Amino acid sequence: MEGTRTFTDVRNLVLSAHKNTGFKQKVAFYDTWAENYEEDVAILDYRAPFLAAECIASHFTNEKEKAAILDVACGTGLVSGNLKKMGFGHFVGLDGSESMLNLARKTGLYQELKFCMLCEEPLPVQDESYDIVVIVGALSVGNVPVEIIRELWQATKPGGYICMTTRGNTDNLGYKAELKNAIRAMEKEKKWSLVAVSEVEEWEKAVQEPESGYIPGVIYLCRKAL
Repeated sequence: MEGTRTFTDVRNLVLSAHKNTGFKQKVAFYDTWAENYEEDVAILDYRAPFLAAECIASHFTNEKEKAAILDVACGTGLVSGNLKKMGFGHFVGLDGSESMLNLARKTGLYQELKFCMLCEEPLPVQDESYDIVVIVGALSVGNVPVEIIRELWQATKPGGYICMTTRGNTDNLGYKAELKNAIRAMEKEKKWSLVAVSEVEEWEKAVQEPESGYIPGVIYLCRKAL
């Protein structure tokens, strides 16, 4: 029954996903998780979708309602849902899970939703066509490779924003460092400027031993060069 899931249920489920090493196995996991996903991340007090949306809203100075937003690895629509509450109104979503996309479709948030296996195929969007590109939750070890950030940059209009998040728990520290280095490298190439780095101590509840309480996370907001 809905509403009867516990933190232990969710922790065991998330830990089971860590055993899925192949990309297709990960997608299959998200397909099976879709129906309980929003309930489960609420149990985990997963704050990234709200925090990323808040970071974008606080830096975006143009007319929010008209901004074209590409929500990469959109899942069920949590990020776009938060952005909608903050005044944004035009969303295109991409995800590699058909089950997640089906739930995102029911929200009525998106003007368009597209199936895409990230890094397995190019993003199915036109270059330089979005005011904001956001990816929350997918940039982590075992999920989407860091190389995707160049595709995110490519999809963004000159002067537009790219928002990326990753976790800061022990297992993800190597990936986090790799992502930070890749962002800095693109800054040195003058492809974008890093306009905000927000380190958050309470990102979501810890599920792995010996971690307890909350794990940290980080939001990077870059602005594409004109």
